[in-house]
Amino acid sequence: MSDARPLVIKVGGSTLGAADTTFHDIAALDRAGERPIVVHGGGAEASRWLDAMGIESRFIDGLRATDERALPVIVAVFAGLVNKRIVSALNAAGARAAGLSGADGRTLECEQRRPELGFVGTPVAVHPGAVLALREAGFVPVVSPVGYVPGEDGDQLVNVNADEAAGWIASAVDARELVFLTDVEGVRGADDGVIPELDAAAVRSLREQGVIAGGMIPKTDACLLAAELGVPSHILDGREAGALLDREGRGTVFPPAKG
Repeated sequence: MSDARPLVIKVGGSTLGAADTTFHDIAALDRAGERPIVVHGGGAEASRWLDAMGIESRFIDGLRATDERALPVIVAVFAGLVNKRIVSALNAAGARAAGLSGADGRTLECEQRRPELGFVGTPVAVHPGAVLALREAGFVPVVSPVGYVPGEDGDQLVNVNADEAAGWIASAVDARELVFLTDVEGVRGADDGVIPELDAAAVRSLREQGVIAGGMIPKTDACLLAAELGVPSHILDGREAGALLDREGRGTVFPPAKG
């Protein structure tokens, strides 16, 4: 491999199926010896299945509330349907991909986030052995955002925000960069223009102004977590062809925290 420190790519569910080159770009990186690690979401697909089953989708501060009716659907969609679609697409593009969830190998250890969110986990530790074993065996690991909360009576599966999962996994594998592929061009400022670079102080100010809100909150949290741990991160528009291979001058960059 060209770099022992992996590139971690978070593929947003909202970009899946868009007319882009994401899967071919990831396969090209794999052929070049990069062998990235992919973490994915799939919220739009989960909402469709929940709606079809008559289960309301509720969000609190950009996070999906997950009760005992919604949890089996969330797990099935994220760890099953969406994960295998991405694995299949990457394999068809020429990569060797293999999927797993954060519950496999007890990869993504969590605690319950807030009672009103239900079965939603906040990561507290990552045990990346299974992910790294796949990568070292020549596969592109594709990780779904299903974690677990340890308990005396067994592990409890939980829904994990995919952006946070990506940030934690990137730090655990000592990634050289974390790239978020989304359906926006980057973080926008008060003038609606894309901000090329952000740090913790700037993010805090934009949140206080209400400029960063909703689903962008956990995404910027993940970027700041990675930056604090020495991993640069980058928010890009995954709908743009070739964005992953030509990141310079695009989107919003979060440099490693100085320290």
